[in-house]
Amino acid sequence: MSFVASKKPTTFDYVNYTVLSLISLACVFPFIYVFSVSFTDPKVYVPLKFYLFPDQWSLSAYKYILSTNSFLNALKSTVFITLVGTALSVVVSFMFSYALTKKAMPGRGIMLGAVVFTLVFNAGILPSYLLIKQLGLLNSHWSLIWSGLSSAWSVIVIKSFLESLPSELEDSARIDGCSDIGVFLRIVIPLSMPAIAAFTLFFAVTYWNTYFNALIYLSDSKKWTLQVLVKTLVIDSDSTGVGQAGSGGDDRIVPQETIRMASIMLAMAPILIVYPFLQKHFAKGVMLGSIKG
Repeated sequence: MSFVASKKPTTFDYVNYTVLSLISLACVFPFIYVFSVSFTDPKVYVPLKFYLFPDQWSLSAYKYILSTNSFLNALKSTVFITLVGTALSVVVSFMFSYALTKKAMPGRGIMLGAVVFTLVFNAGILPSYLLIKQLGLLNSHWSLIWSGLSSAWSVIVIKSFLESLPSELEDSARIDGCSDIGVFLRIVIPLSMPAIAAFTLFFAVTYWNTYFNALIYLSDSKKWTLQVLVKTLVIDSDSTGVGQAGSGGDDRIVPQETIRMASIMLAMAPILIVYPFLQKHFAKGVMLGSIKG
């Protein structure tokens, strides 16, 4: 007869749970505060108050932001960069990684070495800026897409994934008369859908949160991304013209703090909405598409 020994919680367990709970609260509280302040009615908002829930629900801050040209321009710029950049990054990364899996390709070792080299040595800000300038991409949305088109890490991970796919399927397709492009589109791509979904989310989040490159390459405020606009709002919302006057006959001035919090919520909302539907691909890993046996 066997007995299952029950482990009693130790002092370490209690301390561990307490510390983890405090860390969780510290991570969640800023989001709760931002959410509560952004939906608080301007008439009842009190600066420096500890908000865990809106005192009185209101969409005034969101109406002010969504009625300004600066936010709408930033939203359009960010959506364009995210959609186009993500699509190009996925295509370029998978095509380049697939080419590196072919040992017979001329110059494969040199290209693979160059990819690994960039993991150790980074060009830095100044050479990157000069390159973008020489290409004539300064103050253009394409500067953000070009600079983040792919990364050494993504190429190496995708290459490892593609190498795990059974080569027999490609050989069978070629025997049936399928070309190299046909093999890539009809065999490799369908088997790589889990990896494609994972890296699509990875690239999309990267482009959506682009801040540093946008701050360097974009000098025209009409071409700013959401992250640059949010940073400007947090430091000085008056400089963007947000919150100066009401619209639709509403002459109330929305407090700058509610505008800042509302802008942060709007910048986070797309990622918060999309991520739960795609996070399973990160949890399961990009190796889901490999065939075993």
